[in-house]
Amino acid sequence: HLKAEDIYHELHKNNEDIGLATVYRVLTQFESAGLIHRHRFDGDYAVFEINEGEHHDHLVCIKCHKVVEFFDDIIETRQEKIAKDNHFEITDHSLYIYGICEQCKN
Repeated sequence: HLKAEDIYHELHKNNEDIGLATVYRVLTQFESAGLIHRHRFDGDYAVFEINEGEHHDHLVCIKCHKVVEFFDDIIETRQEKIAKDNHFEITDHSLYIYGICEQCKN
């Protein structure tokens, strides 16, 4: 889960001559092509992750911004039941759980 600025800095560390605007443009194109997902975990900025084809949800630390990916069959089944009970067809969904990670609690 990288910000566009993180990608830009990594490219420059590897002596790639590319502008930040180009990074944003390419990320938008990758998102449109379904290659990456854009997330706004805290609303201030977007982070990007490669679309590996497998659905997962996220735990997000509100202090250090650490992101943990997880998948839970019970949560997925419950969401499907809620949608069905309300006559909805799920086309997409995301679950972000915000809290404080173990490292930040200590």
